[in-house]
Amino acid sequence: MKVNAETWLPQLDSDTMTPSWVKDAVFYQIFPDRFCRSRRLFAPGPFESWDSPVTAFGFKGGDLFGIAEHLDYIQDLGATAIYMTPVFSSPANHRYHTYDYETIDPLLGGNQALRELIDEAHRRGIRVVLDGVFNHTGRGFFAFHHILENGLDSPYINWFHVDRERLAEGHSLDAYPAGDIYAAGPFETIGYRGWWSLPALPKLNTSAPEVREYIMRIAENWIKFGSDGWRLDVPHEIDDDSFWREFRQRVKRVRPDAFIIGEIWEDGRRWLAGDQFDAVTNYLFAKAAIGFIPDPAAIDVVHEANGLRTVRTLSAPEFVKAFKRLQTLYPPEIVHSQLNLLGSHDTPRFLTCSGGDRSALQLGVLLQMTSPGVPSIYYGDEIGMVGRRDPWCRGAFPWDQSRWDLSMRDFFKAAIALRRKSVALRRGSFTFLGAKAGTIVYARTFDQETVLVVLNRSRSRHLVPLEFADLGLEGKTFQLEEEILEPTQSQSPIERAKGRLTIPVEARTARVFELRH
Repeated sequence: MKVNAETWLPQLDSDTMTPSWVKDAVFYQIFPDRFCRSRRLFAPGPFESWDSPVTAFGFKGGDLFGIAEHLDYIQDLGATAIYMTPVFSSPANHRYHTYDYETIDPLLGGNQALRELIDEAHRRGIRVVLDGVFNHTGRGFFAFHHILENGLDSPYINWFHVDRERLAEGHSLDAYPAGDIYAAGPFETIGYRGWWSLPALPKLNTSAPEVREYIMRIAENWIKFGSDGWRLDVPHEIDDDSFWREFRQRVKRVRPDAFIIGEIWEDGRRWLAGDQFDAVTNYLFAKAAIGFIPDPAAIDVVHEANGLRTVRTLSAPEFVKAFKRLQTLYPPEIVHSQLNLLGSHDTPRFLTCSGGDRSALQLGVLLQMTSPGVPSIYYGDEIGMVGRRDPWCRGAFPWDQSRWDLSMRDFFKAAIALRRKSVALRRGSFTFLGAKAGTIVYARTFDQETVLVVLNRSRSRHLVPLEFADLGLEGKTFQLEEEILEPTQSQSPIERAKGRLTIPVEARTARVFELRH
């Protein structure tokens, strides 16, 4: 990894490229247990009622066949890639407690269901990215169970961080402790290291060669199966760059255009020098959007998510400063591949962060679709789903259309379509042209194509002046063609006079123009 000592900006080798398809993608994130329950799958017992309030541990029974059956819905929205939270066998509804990395959870339909989902998605030109949890397992994982049964005699003894002295003295590990594990210390109480000291999540010893090889083969095999990439859960917990370098090499050897995304909530430069990940989950984008667009943000709700506790209200100039940092934090090749989120299964939904303000969600998704990076829509946001931090942000998708905000879905579709038709929005440069009184103006340019965005998050109508010179139009003949995202929205005509444009923009709205010259 080469690093610029002055700015610590990773210097990519000239042949380092992120997958080309990613820059043109729009992702749709799905929590499989909550998207759709197919009638094709045998239910082993009762599930929670689909429409009942969500609970932390309950199962709704959504499955991969259900997702496959609704690919037309996803395609109609305009999404071109799906990222699913984990699908491997697990005792948890979120499936971050993996007990078998080689099989898809039977409650989700097993390997056959993933086969059908990937094949049907690919037939529609939709990519599928899986979630890999390689820092820890569930306590039902075969190697951990083997240690529970055999102690120091288990050939898997090196796979986890266990208290060997405890085992040598004839005491077993306590995977199901009763009472407070913190009084005497978690390691001392249960006899092994867990993620965040949780007994249910024993931490893998990824420095052990056998463990590393096991994980690398799992990663390779699911790419061979047809997955288009990996989203990696808490990769910073595996504090070993050589591990992730090997992971990249092994995955890219199988499929050079596989997309590797690390779940990183802050500065991701350590992993984005071209030798580990292609992108990170860009929660820095979400934090800036939540701080600026809602008026005001429901800060108490926002701060319920651990990763959002630094969010604060931003003025237009403060937002510009934060956003400019995002555009310069990484090399352009990386910036255009970042997974730009407004929310996820780990945060309150954006509409909830905005106190239910529909205009905030519309402005948020427009910002997302017109910014550098890859937009990721959290399932149900497009129809107005709400929910505080997990488990409430993980509600069941209501397939009764009478419960949908149809005009919101239309807005999402229009914003996605705008992005997909514009090379400038997907791959172009980004330039701020102004920021004042809750209004920001920016341009995206690629070759001869320029898209101009004027976004007003304030509660007042504004007249936004733009000099021809700032647009590179001085002395030139040009036309502005407005993109209509909401047909019912009424905006006043633009004025041209003395080398200046004056653009009226109503409160809590945005205007988008294609500039031709």
